[in-house]
Amino acid sequence: MTVRAVGKNTLFSELPRLRALLPVLTWRDLRVRYKQSLLGVGWAVLLPFSMMLLFTFVFTRAIDGASLLGVKMPYPLYAFAGLVPWTFFSSSLSNCVNSLVANRNLVTKVYFPREVFPLSCVASALVDFVIAMTVMIGLMAYFHFRGDWPFTPTRALLFLPVVLIVQIALTVGLGMILAMANLFYRDVRQLFAVVIQLWMFVSAVVVPLPRDDSFWANVFALNPLIPIITAYRDCLLNGHFPDGGGFSYAGLVALLFLIFGWISFRRAAFRFAECI
Repeated sequence: MTVRAVGKNTLFSELPRLRALLPVLTWRDLRVRYKQSLLGVGWAVLLPFSMMLLFTFVFTRAIDGASLLGVKMPYPLYAFAGLVPWTFFSSSLSNCVNSLVANRNLVTKVYFPREVFPLSCVASALVDFVIAMTVMIGLMAYFHFRGDWPFTPTRALLFLPVVLIVQIALTVGLGMILAMANLFYRDVRQLFAVVIQLWMFVSAVVVPLPRDDSFWANVFALNPLIPIITAYRDCLLNGHFPDGGGFSYAGLVALLFLIFGWISFRRAAFRFAECI
């Protein structure tokens, strides 16, 4: 059977098997991650929350940078609204990059859709994202009732699922590319660990980026995470829909990465057992 035939047959015929396996592997990933852990799923909140406290101290106590940066809301809200989707993105990809290598026994001995490994990494990180978002709601309520920041529900809140879908599409596409690349070239994992740290600081996660016509502003504007993270803040905190042009660009990039990642992953799947 040729590779083309396999790809044609499995693209739709294996979807029921993929749907059946995904919850099982997602639950396995969650159990392994929090097994013998004192805080359990509390780590889903503790990581972005502790980073929020750190950056709040730096930018509001150490250098008084909140006003300098032009943040027109309590800085903890601004930072946490960026750190929650960023943590979802970075933890998903960090797990995806090693997902095939870590499951070498299943990849070499049993046949099933290999996409389930990076997909389960994204799904388990999505559970953490939902938990952290509940803390975001509590933080919004705290600053609202304290009088530091007024919250007014708007129709823009209904757009949040669209923002999440775009982020998931981008994450899944990149996750499949990274999982496949790390299987063929094991130093991808080490390189990714460096890149993901730098990526956070050019994604408007904790500080807004310049929006002028300078060279670096134009380079940063190519990053699809910027309009995605900005869209979370617009819908949740600013009470309006995200910028149409920027968010449309992010959606297009996410779709292209998803299509390219999925097709490349399927075409290379027959070589996975040989490389492990």
